Amino acid sequence: MQKANTSTTTSRPTQIFRSIRLLLHIISGLVQSAVYPHLNQSAQRRMAQRWSASLLAILCVRLRYSGAVPGPDIERVMLAANHVSWIDVYSLITVCPARFIAKSEIRSWPLLGWLSRNAGTLFIERTKRSDTARINEDISNALIMGDRVAVFPEGTTSDGTMLRHFHASLLQPAVAVKAILCPVAIRYSDAAGAISKSAAFVNISMLESLRRILRQPWIEVELIFAEPIHSSGRNRRELARYAEQAIADALSLPLPHKTPGKPFDLPVAQQ
Repeated sequence: MQKANTSTTTSRPTQIFRSIRLLLHIISGLVQSAVYPHLNQSAQRRMAQRWSASLLAILCVRLRYSGAVPGPDIERVMLAANHVSWIDVYSLITVCPARFIAKSEIRSWPLLGWLSRNAGTLFIERTKRSDTARINEDISNALIMGDRVAVFPEGTTSDGTMLRHFHASLLQPAVAVKAILCPVAIRYSDAAGAISKSAAFVNISMLESLRRILRQPWIEVELIFAEPIHSSGRNRRELARYAEQAIADALSLPLPHKTPGKPFDLPVAQQ
């Protein structure tokens, strides 16, 4: 009797084929990004959505989402999500186009750096605390102009099995312009239904991350949009704690602690 194939990785020819498709798609993105800044806001969002959705399809990332996705008519929206992978960005753009905050080092990445710059990414010098004021002003201006802005308050990625402490500094613009804050929980699953470690972008290079993803038959990413939080009358720390709680609940994960054994106090219930 022939033994069934139980391999959970794709074949080498399949990986090569997907890699070629990915390279061609990135090149097409570079061409489109040269035009992107000259389009109106609606056209920019459509272009970004189409390109991101195609990227996920090439990588065999299956996207599903649920919850309170903010409609296009809602103004001054910030998204706050947990951070697992660089795929987070394109998953969110596919569902709810937004501008993202990224570390300044990404600007120097081959191909993707140029693509990010032309697509309106806002870059921050993480090593300079003084740069927070500048980036917050840029975020506020973007929100006033009608752009959605997405932040990852953890400040770094996790492997998806835990939440890190949500920093409040980049949520100040939501308070300043009275924006709506939409918490988004992100979860990756593999073909066996377990949390996907291949999607996580933790202590590895971009090339190694791509290799891990391309070896998988498919990966599922789930976006859970929690109820929006109105920032009026709240400070940035309250917003961080509400978002942290909403995402922890959606993912059935414990809240992070700043000091072991000492949980953060959550503000009083929303009115």
